[in-house]
Amino acid sequence: MADSNTAPDALPTDDIWTLANAKARLSEVIDRAQCGPQVITRHGRPNAVVVSAEEWARKTARKGTLAEFLLASPLRGADLDLERMHDTPRDEMP
Repeated sequence: MADSNTAPDALPTDDIWTLANAKARLSEVIDRAQCGPQVITRHGRPNAVVVSAEEWARKTARKGTLAEFLLASPLRGADLDLERMHDTPRDEMP
């Protein structure tokens, strides 16, 4: 069950668990994570969030390649004058 005494104002209290409550009721935390993120607090502060595997996969999915990202850059085609500094080489360590 949620602990409203340690809940930050911006988060719904039904989805906030103290670490002790989350440990004791882990199955319920996981079940509720299927419907929305579950915040676990430690010492009264948000410390971790449990989300469903589906939500995690959606949030961490790659959204294209680096080349596609660079090609879509608003700076593409801008006539930037970039100069490389020509420092002396570093000494090799023995």
